[in-house]
Amino acid sequence: MLHQEKVIILDFGSQFTQLIARRVREAGVYSEIHPCNVDPEKIKALEPSALILSGGPSSVLDQGSPCLDPVYLGWDLPVLGICYGMQLLSHNLGGRVVSSQNREYGRSEFRMIGDAPLWAGVEGAKGGDSITAWMSHGDKVEALPDGFEVIGSTETVEFAAMWNRERNIYALQFHPEVAHTEGGSLILQNFLFKVAGLKGDWSMSSFAEATIRDLAAKVGDSKVVLGLSGGIDSTVAAVLLHRAIGDRLHCIFVDNGLLRMGEREEVIGFLQEHFELNVKCVDAADEFLDKLEGVTDPEQKRKIIGYTFIEVFDREATAIEGVDFLGQGTLYPDVIESESFKGPSAVIKSHHNVGGLPEKMNLKLVEPLRELFKDEVRKVAAELGMPDHIIWRQPFPGPGLAIRVIGEITRERLEILRQADRIVQHELLATDWYRKVWQGFAVLLPLKTVGVMGDDRTYEHVIALRIVDSIDAMTADWSRLPTDILARMSNRIINEVKGVNRVVLDISSKPPSTIEWE
Repeated sequence: MLHQEKVIILDFGSQFTQLIARRVREAGVYSEIHPCNVDPEKIKALEPSALILSGGPSSVLDQGSPCLDPVYLGWDLPVLGICYGMQLLSHNLGGRVVSSQNREYGRSEFRMIGDAPLWAGVEGAKGGDSITAWMSHGDKVEALPDGFEVIGSTETVEFAAMWNRERNIYALQFHPEVAHTEGGSLILQNFLFKVAGLKGDWSMSSFAEATIRDLAAKVGDSKVVLGLSGGIDSTVAAVLLHRAIGDRLHCIFVDNGLLRMGEREEVIGFLQEHFELNVKCVDAADEFLDKLEGVTDPEQKRKIIGYTFIEVFDREATAIEGVDFLGQGTLYPDVIESESFKGPSAVIKSHHNVGGLPEKMNLKLVEPLRELFKDEVRKVAAELGMPDHIIWRQPFPGPGLAIRVIGEITRERLEILRQADRIVQHELLATDWYRKVWQGFAVLLPLKTVGVMGDDRTYEHVIALRIVDSIDAMTADWSRLPTDILARMSNRIINEVKGVNRVVLDISSKPPSTIEWE
């Protein structure tokens, strides 16, 4: 899809790089992240409107640290360097960077200096020219390059922001993209609109309309097959494709026996009734569960489920004549991960999604959402008329309940977990906490404990509650649910789910823990 306005973000390894892209897009300007070692000719071919250099964990003083190709500074484009990006600009343009004895991490009082367009309308809580800014650096610029002037400082860093008026190059030692920086979003907007002169033509309504047109042109008269999970990503991808090519889209929903209670009926019924999608439901529960019998190792579970899905999907897809394309709900974070300048991840996150399909299918990929973040997908879903219960459906892992039944997977243990999880979902929905938390679910532990029910002594299963707050699942913290809600969940699970006599709460964060238990 072509965008008239495009901001390119060169990634030097900062944990906040995706936040920069999000803030730019929130301002109505399309942005893309590319590794800092990408071929500049590739970037030039994209016809960027402006460049942003991200932060990073390295030091420009170290041998082998990521570099900035000088060609970028010869394109006469507005440039904004952030943290490591500021140090790179100074280093490249003849300034001096030194290792600071007073490192700054966290909040710092930053003083805006002069009339730089970046500061237009920016004001801190205390008023005046000071704001609270988020710092994360060990090096600092000690001498400015020729042609630059200081436009901001802190108590320990004289040159905490700089500007070259003639070349339209700006640099900030702090991170405007993080929420902790006062006026950070406005600073970025000032760069986009006052410095780069952009208009802001990026919206989810324009995206949906243009994507449907592009899909129709790309697919032509061919057929597309798509694996439908019922999650927001595959659902939105399917609806966009259906709007573009109608019944030439063939959706395959594989029931692997590891779904939540009523999920199959809910997903299939809704999509067929409201969007008239061409969906085939494949009941492969026995095939999956037979192969998982006796398996307890988490990674082995994932691989069995992934390979079995591929077998089932391949079998069903190849039975459809005239299919040339494979539709997928790939999101932009997946694209960024695969193109990281540090190289693709050494270990595939097999617990999140099912892997790629066999090369023998010889299908061309069509990925309508590969430019979007998760929050943008939800906005597209709203543009397409999807109801809130689909738009805000919480993430559900590809291997399903297999990684929430800790230890051996049996039909009996799956049923216990389904009933417990149904109660967790019901209580979250009934109290409006379902949309407040990122994810809430039950986990069946591989142990039993002693309990007392009535006059009887019991020895039964333990359910753990995992309820977390997050933005994009990269980090997460346990949700502070009101105790009365937790008490109701526990009471209902113990009373209504036969075989459970104890409920515990997982209060660990990510990192060091993960959201899922396996």
